[in-house]
Amino acid sequence: MAWIMLVVAGLFEVVWAFSMKQSAGFTKLVPSLVTIAGMIVSFVLLAFSMRSLPLGTAYTIWTGIGAVGSFIAGIIFLGEHLNFPRICAALLIVSGLILMKMSSE
Repeated sequence: MAWIMLVVAGLFEVVWAFSMKQSAGFTKLVPSLVTIAGMIVSFVLLAFSMRSLPLGTAYTIWTGIGAVGSFIAGIIFLGEHLNFPRICAALLIVSGLILMKMSSE
């Protein structure tokens, strides 16, 4: 159950990061509210998952899902540039997440 909460927390990190971009520096109400709600849900689920997962594992997986998910969302929804170095960087992050999961208790 902790792993499911952690993955969902990571997905909500993507939601709040994307919404923060859409809020234009918190000048737009709805994206600003989605950002704050997404942050709360993400942090609460992260905290619950940390009850049974090691700090380093939980935090690394959470930030990794957020980083790679935001990278993908930016490309798909915002037309952000995709190039070889950015792909390599995302693959390195995913590799780190896999290793972290494999090394956790």
